[in-house]
Amino acid sequence: MCGILGVVATTPANQIIYDGLMVLQHRGQDAAGIVTAENAQFHLHKGSGLVRDVFRTRNMRALVGNMGIGHVRYPTAGCAGSAAEAQPLYVNSPFGIVLGHNGNLTNTEELKRELFRQDLRHVNTNSDSEVLLNVLAHELQEATTNHKLDPAAIFAAISGVHRRCRGAYAVVAMIAGYGLLAFRDPHGIRPLVIGKNETARGREYMVASESVAFDTLGFALLRDVAPGEAVFIDPAGNFYSRQCAANAACHPCIFEYVYLARPDSMLDGISVYETRLRMGEHLADKIRDQYSDLDIDVVIPIPDSSRPSAMQLANRLGLTYREGFIKNRYIGRTFIMPGQSLRTKSVRQKLNAIGVEFKDKNVLLVDDSIVRGTTSREIVQMAREAGARKVYFASAAPPVRFPNVYGIDMPSAQELIATGRSDDEIALEIGADKLIYQDLSALIESVRQVNPKITRFETSCFDGRYVTGDITPGYLARLQAQRDDDAQTDAAAQLDLNLAEVD
Repeated sequence: MCGILGVVATTPANQIIYDGLMVLQHRGQDAAGIVTAENAQFHLHKGSGLVRDVFRTRNMRALVGNMGIGHVRYPTAGCAGSAAEAQPLYVNSPFGIVLGHNGNLTNTEELKRELFRQDLRHVNTNSDSEVLLNVLAHELQEATTNHKLDPAAIFAAISGVHRRCRGAYAVVAMIAGYGLLAFRDPHGIRPLVIGKNETARGREYMVASESVAFDTLGFALLRDVAPGEAVFIDPAGNFYSRQCAANAACHPCIFEYVYLARPDSMLDGISVYETRLRMGEHLADKIRDQYSDLDIDVVIPIPDSSRPSAMQLANRLGLTYREGFIKNRYIGRTFIMPGQSLRTKSVRQKLNAIGVEFKDKNVLLVDDSIVRGTTSREIVQMAREAGARKVYFASAAPPVRFPNVYGIDMPSAQELIATGRSDDEIALEIGADKLIYQDLSALIESVRQVNPKITRFETSCFDGRYVTGDITPGYLARLQAQRDDDAQTDAAAQLDLNLAEVD
């Protein structure tokens, strides 16, 4: 899960992109980057850290031009924390091309071999985004006649990308001297939306991971980029689009609605906030039908993304709703923090319990999901320390039992608390008196009710069904082995750091 944004404006694009990335910061806190274009020249600045820390006034002044793209990174492939893999990425042949990518390719190793042996291209990092960039560059070269590009050639190149690349990818790119390009994989797994703004100087366009970026910048939501579609906008603001994939179908990642996206966003014609309200309703129905024996005094959400579900659950069951945790907003989202030890340490820095809401009460805690269980375990303990008599725990999502290979940091089944455990065993692991999970059918219905036109979602982390059809047990085993190798490398690096501190 990363955040991407591209704009063709009538005024300097640097501040627009910066402000848009600030709104998309929840999608990635590892690194940030902006590229602007002035005529056929790119101006790039990127680095590790939050948007506000990466960009200073001197950096912004150097980002000249009315067109640009931006990226906030959350590492799922490659090396976490590597400045070399901060995006946007750049190649200079056959054209100057910069690219920002949200998602994860599932045939990266195969593509690397093709690039080296057939396309005669070299990849410098472990990033699948660099592989995708080089595939795009090669396909543009193949589609070009007399070293000239036009929209038809660009769309032909994207068709080639779709034929070769598998997995999840929402992309913004710029081609030096030509314009802004955006496209989405044929399954539409990761989101990408188009906005426009009418100004006295002309029409401006923006593409972004979430519509909330438009709201803060005065752009109106035009529509989603369709699965398999490519959109091209030249510097004059001329807009072109084409379906570039055969048999494209919309299978958006349902976890976007559970946790990843902001509640004030619209994705694939679906209000994220409304889906979370409906999740609460379905969860309330399950508690009423199957857990009526629970003596619940108060419903308390785990801030922030579970609030709509918890509020609606309490309303439907006629229970008291209270805020029981205060959140430190200067700590990042623990689920997307790389490294288990960092996640564990940050939970208590991020949340603090309000004792009066817990003391001598049977409390139902509501969270959006339970992934590794680290946060849940700490929160249950905090509730008990604050004086709760009993602590029940409800998840607005089903058990996460399978790796996600499409751009969410769930690549290892061994790290998922629900894998190989029953609900009662998970409750014991996190210290809860009772654990209640949403049913997958209810979760799907919660989202589908908001837009009945979408009938299928990417739900692999819950049911192990991968919509791209290319994920085998062997592939998942290789992911696990790579994860283990990375963990050993990280542990060795931490040991070296500790020894250095002792010396």
